[in-house]
Amino acid sequence: MFKKALADTPREALNLRLLLAVVCFGLMGAARGLDEGLIGTTVAQKSFMTEYCLSVTGTRTAAEVAQRKGNITAMVQIGSVAGSLIAFVFADQVGRLWATRELCAVWIVGVIVYITSGGNYGQVLAGRFVMGLGIGQTTVIAPAYLSEVAPRGMRGLCVCIFSGCVYHGIMLGYFANYGTSLHVSTHSAKQWIYPTSMHIIFAGLIIILSFVAFESPRYLMKAGKIEQGAATMAKLRGLSVDHPYVRAEMIDINDQLEREQEATMGAGILGPLKELFFIGRNRYAIVLGLMCQLLGQWSGANSITIYAPQYFALLGLKGSQETLLATGVFGVVKLVAALTCAFFLVDFIGRKRALYVGITLQFISMFYIAVFLATVPAISSTAAASGKEVLTAAQQHAATGAIVFIYISGVGWALGWNSIQYLIGAEIFPLRIRSLGTSIIMCFHFINQASQSRSFSARGKY
Repeated sequence: MFKKALADTPREALNLRLLLAVVCFGLMGAARGLDEGLIGTTVAQKSFMTEYCLSVTGTRTAAEVAQRKGNITAMVQIGSVAGSLIAFVFADQVGRLWATRELCAVWIVGVIVYITSGGNYGQVLAGRFVMGLGIGQTTVIAPAYLSEVAPRGMRGLCVCIFSGCVYHGIMLGYFANYGTSLHVSTHSAKQWIYPTSMHIIFAGLIIILSFVAFESPRYLMKAGKIEQGAATMAKLRGLSVDHPYVRAEMIDINDQLEREQEATMGAGILGPLKELFFIGRNRYAIVLGLMCQLLGQWSGANSITIYAPQYFALLGLKGSQETLLATGVFGVVKLVAALTCAFFLVDFIGRKRALYVGITLQFISMFYIAVFLATVPAISSTAAASGKEVLTAAQQHAATGAIVFIYISGVGWALGWNSIQYLIGAEIFPLRIRSLGTSIIMCFHFINQASQSRSFSARGKY
């Protein structure tokens, strides 16, 4: 399958320079993944619950606790709405590399504000909002860059590396909190601060790697740096500037820029906006991208990712450590599924077929879980731990099936909506409006994700 997909790609194009570029920008997927993996398990940590008043007491109702927990959980998504909107400005004005360094700096500042809050609820919200300003930009800049530097036969693979790293971050977040739940005192804030500090490690690593990566040749061409763009493309491909493969790519980019220049509808922000919404093919692209985000986010996959420990408790797993371990395994399943899809499926069975198979798996899984929760009395994690409520043998078998289907839903999500939501923005927009179109799509992505996170927490069960 690889031979068929890469038949027209010279062997020299698969080189260390391309690998470093893909690793640098692919790792930005871990920004979202770390937060999604950490926050759901962090708010279930006893130390965090005590420090930020997330337990029901005589003076604190379940609704009030759910409100506080929902605010903390959703604040990164709210910040990411703004981050995804401003990303196109930085990406188009200063380039993909400097935009990456800027977002990592914002991301680190937000983490520092968050972990130094010392029980201050307002500071936690402020820190997580600033984190979101940085994290939201990754979903625009990284997929755009990866699609611009990847050889045509590997474009889907390279962009899917980003979505695969989302699950790498989720898995690390799950297991980091599981580890501290075992080895760090429940009375110490270090139980959640240690795992959260991984954000700083990843952001620092990406900044370092950005200094050995190359700027996008397409961006350089768009900025009028024709010779520099050609030289950069040659370096990324490991070929000379005069090689037919490099010349063909540069001609394609130049032709695309000329067509876009002819279709331009003005300078400044109004011009790209007019192009996006008044040219038929671009209007179709933005509607398609927005619908993919709407359907993908409300498919329920992210609610399971964020609230996985609570879901496993509802399905009968007893004790916080047992639910955190099951959540960690869920992270492994999603990571393996995402990497399998990236390397072996998306580019080779096609975008549509991958989406259809993924949606089908996810639908079957969600349907079973919904039927189970509707027909079997849910047991809270507190009741399960105390042994006051137990499932019958038949119900326990059904609960085990529901746990298996949670894992299967992760596979379906990785193959379907998760891959498509990044590929759409990276592939369907012309270069001139790519950053703007992707920003709008990802802004809509985070609006839906924040709404979903708040709606689930507002149920009062989490």
